[in-house]
This record gives sequence, structure tokens and C-alpha cells, in this order.
Amino acid sequence: MSWSEMQPLLTQGTYDTLYMVLWSTLVTVAGGLPLGILLVLTDKGGLLQNRILNKIIGVIVNIGRSLPFIILLIFLIPVTTFVVGTFIGPTAMIVPLAIGAIPFFARLVETAVREVDHGLVEAVQSMGGGVPTLIWKVFLPQALPSLVAGVTTTVITLVGYSAMAGAVGGEGLGSKAITYGFQRFETGFMIATVVVLIAIVTVIQLVGDGVVRLLARRGRTA
Repeated sequence: MSWSEMQPLLTQGTYDTLYMVLWSTLVTVAGGLPLGILLVLTDKGGLLQNRILNKIIGVIVNIGRSLPFIILLIFLIPVTTFVVGTFIGPTAMIVPLAIGAIPFFARLVETAVREVDHGLVEAVQSMGGGVPTLIWKVFLPQALPSLVAGVTTTVITLVGYSAMAGAVGGEGLGSKAITYGFQRFETGFMIATVVVLIAIVTVIQLVGDGVVRLLARRGRTA
């Protein structure tokens, strides 16, 4: 396969991959951020201490994290079809990608929030600060560098998930690699696909690391 033949396939595959990863990241952050904070608030000593609710959320998150994505992808076909109307295509893949990543990101959020200085949390509580104050004035600002690092890790994980989604009609670079690289024995195209995926992951990591360093620097000078 010549470069002129590979280029449009790689371009479309890259677009579909970035489309799936972008929207699934937004849904993942919207779902995983409050879930992770809730795990901290409902834990022992938390402002909303509720051990039963904490255990239920923890079990759900652990189950979501333990399932291999390819199995979850197939298992969620009825849900995806109900939500989107089809289980094929990049838009449809946003559903399983987000559902698969939310538990993963929620644990990263929980870890980041638990690293916040407990003395600062107690000080806010002693001054009558409620849950909204604790979240918006303490947890999120103090844990922001760790949260950004968590988002970076999650986005890179979603890139890998999106490649697997190509196995069941998810389009993207994974689908192109399977269809044109593996099934048609086009080794050159397979290598080109891998190079593009590595480039995407590298850029994401560099941008994420840069933002984390910037936030950490601002935190030290504040």
C-alpha cells in the first residue's frame, strides 16, 4: 500500500479516534469526578459519612475496573443501542468508553482528594464550611495538579480502549489497523498506525505533564 493510499485512511482513523476520546473523556470526567469525591465524603470521618453507601459505590467501582474492556464493550451493546440507536461507529463507542473509564477515573480522583492536607480540611470544617465549600474551596483547588495527572492517565487509557473498540465496529485507528493492516497483511500500514497512536499518546502525556508542572509551580508561589 502506497503512502497516497494510506494517508486518507490514517487521517480518518485519527479523526475518529480523537472524536471518541474527546467526548468519552468529557463524560468520564463529568461522571468520575463527583463519584470519586463522594467516595471520600462518605468514608469514615467524612463530612457525609455513610459506610453503607460508601461500600456500595466502592463495590460498583471495583466491578467496573475489574472487567476487561473488550468484554464490557460486548456486554454493553444493548445499552449502547438503546442510548445511541446503534452499536457501530465512533459516536456509539462513546457510551462503552465512558462507562469503562468512569470507575478508573473515580479511583484516581479519590486518591488525589485523599492527598489534600487533612489539617486544611479540618480548619474549613471548624469554621462552619459545608460540603460545597469543602469541595470548591479545598478539594478541587488543592488536588488540581493530581486531578490533571489523573485526567492525562485516563485519556491515554481511553486511546487504548478506542483501539480495542475497533474490533467491534468502533472505527478509529484500531479498526483501520485490523481491516487494512491485519486482515489484508499490510505490515507497512500496521506500522504506520502504531506510529500515529504512539504520537497521539506522547503529545497527550507531554501536554498533561506540562499543565501539572505549571499548576504545581503556581501552587508553590501562591
